[in-house]
Amino acid sequence: MSKKVKQLELNELRRMFHGVRDLVLLEPLKLDAGSDYEMRKKLRERNIRVRMVKNTFARMVFRENGLNIDPGPGPTLVVWGGKSIKDLGWAVDDILRDLHKDPKAPKRLKEKTAVADGQPVTLEVAKTLPTREEAIGEVLAAILGPATALVQCLTSPGGAIAGILEAIEQKANKQEGSPS
Repeated sequence: MSKKVKQLELNELRRMFHGVRDLVLLEPLKLDAGSDYEMRKKLRERNIRVRMVKNTFARMVFRENGLNIDPGPGPTLVVWGGKSIKDLGWAVDDILRDLHKDPKAPKRLKEKTAVADGQPVTLEVAKTLPTREEAIGEVLAAILGPATALVQCLTSPGGAIAGILEAIEQKANKQEGSPS
């Protein structure tokens, strides 16, 4: 590969992975053309992209983007996109299960690593990480939970006193209205 072609490829990868912080690295083992087409088609339906990348180029581009990831030996498929790392992790897990339905057949893809917000994690961890909306909801619940309990503590004695006064008033009305 000439220097000019290498530079063009690197520039394309830089453009493609600029700002990407969530991705999954896979190693194709016995991936045939039909399985590859089906995998890419299913991932495309979920707005997830796949790209075969040379390891040295991947290492350089990821390092430039602040991701200290070593793709390791063997060919590397980079999978990225989707709404969150959780969505991406589940999509890749579904694909891995679909491609390995028969336990006696050789594996077609192998997980190398997943990257969540620039930090390497396993695919299992990536599937459990909360989405942005879930994380915001958890923070709001943590903030609003004690505040709600405090408001209830402050308003419940007043409600109890109001109920007692209403019961006394009703009892007084019954006694005035009943003939003696």
